[in-house]
Amino acid sequence: MTFDLGVLSGYWPELVQGLGGTIWLCAAAAAMSGVLGVLLTIGQRRGAPWLVALIRGYTALTLGLPLLVLLYVTFFVLPDFGVLLPAPLVGTVTLAIYYGPYVAEVIQAAVAAVPAGTVEAGVAIGMSPVKIARRIIAPQALPLLLPTLTGLLIGLVKDSALLSVISVHEFMFAAKAVVSDTYAPLEVYFVVAMVYWAATSVIHLLTRHWERRLGRARRVTLPR
Repeated sequence: MTFDLGVLSGYWPELVQGLGGTIWLCAAAAAMSGVLGVLLTIGQRRGAPWLVALIRGYTALTLGLPLLVLLYVTFFVLPDFGVLLPAPLVGTVTLAIYYGPYVAEVIQAAVAAVPAGTVEAGVAIGMSPVKIARRIIAPQALPLLLPTLTGLLIGLVKDSALLSVISVHEFMFAAKAVVSDTYAPLEVYFVVAMVYWAATSVIHLLTRHWERRLGRARRVTLPR
């Protein structure tokens, strides 16, 4: 068996287009899961008992399911109930639904780790809840959030490859199409592996740099 990347000479545009689809899908899913995680956190901390119970049930159900099963349910089962959505939208929303509870759990853990004394000091000097969240809780919680959120983002990027099973035109889907045309799985999947490794490595390095900057520069200072 020979290894020759030359067999891909006419297929690079197709692979690049698939990579672009993956980037957009991951960006949208990450943003949606972040918003969902914040809403779930607020609901559990400030919601009515019935809402808290509903969120906990949703969280337990989602965390106990493999992503692939959730994809099959949203793509193949929902149409039986008259819910017909485009495959890219189904894939993006499913990733957000799956990762949202993880984000919420991370946020809650980071907020719980913020010293209660700093929050009480903010209340004592008359700061509003919004100011307390922005000026006291966020600067202390963000450095605690970053390492775990980085891992979740990397997991989301890698799991996006599963969207090819529901015919979402992303990087892995494009790679499979190229393999079917070239009969060169070694070369194609080598490129795929290197691209995913490079993407996750860049995410890791950027967030580590941000984490170090936050660790040096961000300190909570209560206004006078």
